[in-house]
Parts: sequence; C-alpha cells; structure tokens
Amino acid sequence: MKEHVTKQARRAKEASRLLACLPLEVRNGALLAMAWDLEARQDEILEVNAKEVAAARENTTRPNMIDRLILTPKRIADMAEGIRQIVRLDDPIGKLDFEVTRPNGLKIRRVRVPFGVVGMVYEARPNVTADAIALCIKSGNACILRGGSEAIRTNKKIVDIMKEAAEANGIPPRSIEFISILDRDSVVVMCRLRKLIDVIIPRGGAGLIQRIIEHSTVPVIETGTGVCHTFIDKTANQDMAIKVCMNAKTSRPSVCNAMETLLIHEDIAEEFLPKIAAAMTEAGVELRGDEACREIFPDMNEATEDDWTTEYNDLILSVKIVDDVDAAIAHINTYGTAHSDAIITEDKANATKFEQMIDSSTVYVNASTRFTDGFEFGLGAEIGISNQKLHARGPMGLEALTTTKYLVEGDGQIR
Repeated sequence: MKEHVTKQARRAKEASRLLACLPLEVRNGALLAMAWDLEARQDEILEVNAKEVAAARENTTRPNMIDRLILTPKRIADMAEGIRQIVRLDDPIGKLDFEVTRPNGLKIRRVRVPFGVVGMVYEARPNVTADAIALCIKSGNACILRGGSEAIRTNKKIVDIMKEAAEANGIPPRSIEFISILDRDSVVVMCRLRKLIDVIIPRGGAGLIQRIIEHSTVPVIETGTGVCHTFIDKTANQDMAIKVCMNAKTSRPSVCNAMETLLIHEDIAEEFLPKIAAAMTEAGVELRGDEACREIFPDMNEATEDDWTTEYNDLILSVKIVDDVDAAIAHINTYGTAHSDAIITEDKANATKFEQMIDSSTVYVNASTRFTDGFEFGLGAEIGISNQKLHARGPMGLEALTTTKYLVEGDGQIR
C-alpha cells in the first residue's frame, strides 16, 4: 500500500513539472472539456452515486451526511458551471506581485508559481473532487486525491471522466491521481511524502482535520470546522433577522457555513425569541437554549457547555441571550471556529465593532453566513475554506494554490 501511494505521488510530481509550463489556453481548453464531459456523462455518475446513496441509507448513515453524498443533475450542472467560472478567471501563474530595479542595476521580480503537487483528503462530498481537480489544473498543479469511503465509486467515476478529458486535451498524463485504497493508513502515507507532495489540504470534520495535522510532515492548509454564529442586535430589523436566520440554518444544514448558534440581545429577546423559535420549530429544527431562553420559550431543550462548540451539520440550533454586542463578540471569539459569523443590526457603530473584533475568516453584516463559498464570492469553485491565518484564509480559490518565486536579472553584478 505504501509503495502504491508513493508511486502515485511520484508520478504526479513528475507531471507537475510539465503542467506548470503549459500555456493558459491549453489548461482552459482542458477545463472546458472536463465541464462538458461531466454533463454529457452525468448518467454514468448518477448511476454509481445512486448505489452509494442506497448503501449509505442501509447503513443508517445520518441524513445530513447523505445530503452531502447525493448528486443530482442540478448539482452536476453546478459542478460544471464552477469549472467554467474558473476558466473565465485570470491566470494566477506568472502574476507579478513585486518589481524593483536596485541601485546596482539588478532587476527583481516576484511572480506567482504553482505549488507543484497538491494533496486533498476529504469526506463524502463528490463535488469536492471536481472542484479540486479544476482548481489544481488551472493553477498549474498536479493533484493527488483521497476521498471518503462512502463516495469512493462516485469520486472515482468523476476522476476517470475528468482525467480522460484532461489528457485528451493536452494535460500531461498522471497530473490527476486518485487513491482508491480505503485503508486509513493510505492517508498517513500521503502525509509523510514531504518530497513528493508540496501541500496537503484536509476538508471534512474536526476529527479528519486533526488527524492530518498530527500525522503530517507535509505542510497543511487547515480548512476548519464551521461553528458559525448569528447575533441579533437590539436594533435589528426583525423580519430581516428571521429571513436571514432561517436561510443560515435550514437552507442546507449539513454544510460548514450553516449557522450553529444564534445569539439574541436581551433587550429584544422576549419579543424576538418566540417568533424565531416558532419558525425554526415549524421547519423541524431542534432548539437548545440557555436558562434565559428556556424561561421565554419553555419547549426548548437545555443547552450544555458542549453545545456552544458543536458543529451539528444538522437541524439543531443552540440559542443564547446575551447582554449586548460586546458579550456576543466575546462568546463568538471564545466558542467559534473562526469560520463565518454575522450580525443583524441597524446600528452602524455596532456593525463596525463586530467587523473589527470578530476574529473569523468571514464576517457578515445583515446577511446569511451561507454565502461563505468560493462560487458565491466570484472565485469559481473553491478548494476549501481556511480558518487559519498563514498563507490563505477564507474561501480558497486559484491564488491560494500558488506560491511565489523571485526572478532576478543582472549583467554581471557581484556582492
């Protein structure tokens, strides 16, 4: 198993050197062919996916995880459109970051270049397969992917289709590698191939991400979990607040940008809480509140300390009444995961304070956290959403998959 994974990584490394030099028109042409073939061959994908979804249901997999696994014609169309959006983006390779001519005549430029080989380890999200491949090809990187066991056949079918289209349109063979070995040790092997894989991006639950961080000697870009908050300030437009909260929690609860905790200013709690609680309950959301919440809405379950740090990925919402915007900020910075957090307010000073003091990758004023997404931000598909602060933060598009190189030109200068 170790030898097989190492061989795949070595082939990807060799291909990456050729891929990095390919003209933009070749990379874009291959991407367009991939998008076309995904849609043209969607019946093949859907047939395989339906079998895996059925198996997941037989194994009593949680509904929120099944939602992540399911593909539909619309979701495949969205995958293809994400690729086409990437085609329309500027080429990140060779982008000039810095340029200067020194007094001694040296001309120094800093340009963006591919990492080389990007490793992706992710759970049951087949769309991630297409996103990762497309972003890596556009940014001149080879990729080696290892998806979750629940979607192993769906992922492999997507890889096979995209790989065929890529290689038929000028992409070096072996630029796209997929690890189909289900043994978890294959992930550990990937994480130790420092000379062959240049960066690893884990995308999934907290357990997966922590395991990668603990085992990896390859640099890791952490895509964190999403304990996302919405704070309803005392000046909030309450109709807007209900609309935003319902979208943030119920539109797709299984994703990382869904709201997990609702904070309500104490001055409006008696008026607002019954309204939002009734709407959430009608939508099938289980509410877990602190003591103050339960005094106003007794049908709510009691929240424990663990609830404030839990990413439910389900129709469950923790609710807390806070004194003011400062208390809301303190709670979010204590219990949040630095993903996406929102304030609903008409108070510009509070909005500004919230924007400045919330230590998260994405901060919203009067909008749903569900927009934290590369597609929604105009970045095309995303490789993940980074909660860390070094190299990349927030939705990671093309530029996050490049590093820099200094090019220095002289005419015989010595030091």
